[in-house]
Amino acid sequence: MIGDTTPSGGAMHLIGSLLEQRTGQQIAANRAWRIETALKPVLRERGLPSLDALVGQLLGSRSGELADQVVDVLLNQETSFFRDVAVLDQVAAAAVAMQAELGNRRLRIWSAGCSTGQEPLSLAMLFAEKASAFPMPPEIVATDVSAAALARGKAGRYSQFEIQRGLPVRRMVEWFDTVESEWVAKPDLVRRVQFRQQNLTADAPPPGKFDLILCRNVMLYFSLPLRRQVFDRLAGAARPGSLLVLGAGETVIGLTDHFTPSEVFRGFYRAVDPATAPLAAAS
Repeated sequence: MIGDTTPSGGAMHLIGSLLEQRTGQQIAANRAWRIETALKPVLRERGLPSLDALVGQLLGSRSGELADQVVDVLLNQETSFFRDVAVLDQVAAAAVAMQAELGNRRLRIWSAGCSTGQEPLSLAMLFAEKASAFPMPPEIVATDVSAAALARGKAGRYSQFEIQRGLPVRRMVEWFDTVESEWVAKPDLVRRVQFRQQNLTADAPPPGKFDLILCRNVMLYFSLPLRRQVFDRLAGAARPGSLLVLGAGETVIGLTDHFTPSEVFRGFYRAVDPATAPLAAAS
């Protein structure tokens, strides 16, 4: 019976190493149970009796399809519409304030580690509701390492459970249609977001500079050296004075001189002008 066989330490280590190599994410020792739990559907689908058998196939496979599937199911894709709504309301307020300073230049926003798309679609709804503040709708670029997660975001298809997490009825009706048992985002909403596959730990950021970068609850799964590298990449994509939004349990303190706490928007971080970064580090 699948799951009865206790996996060997070698199998667990190899699978954990595959995840870290592909994505930079680490699974803490006290959460190793997630590996076996998350991979049970893969074992059933492929008729494999244990994780050791799965590792055997991984080592013997010439195709990367199995490795892609394993990594995909191990990624933490926890997300919801309007997650931490107070934070997103502050993002919208910051965007309005920035646009007032920018004049007619289009605002650019990057949702990094967007999972299945609820965060960038939530932003698109917020900005549409504040359309009078923007001469053009802000450009929203959403990236994730998972091709499967991005495909769901592009399709804009969500279950009843997913749609009810954070979305009031008014927004559900305005922005989504029901198709059989799913809720499907209307084309006007989906086309407000550009979905792109990108590995934060290995790939260059999307082209151009951004005024707002959201990278929430992603750094938690990286080692400290890797967090520093990712902050460098984010800084390379940030305009001086732009804002970085992290998760509640994340910080830039002690990890980078490229960002400093915002004096205006509590909990956000302001990108430091590279010309003054050494001064910021010394202060």
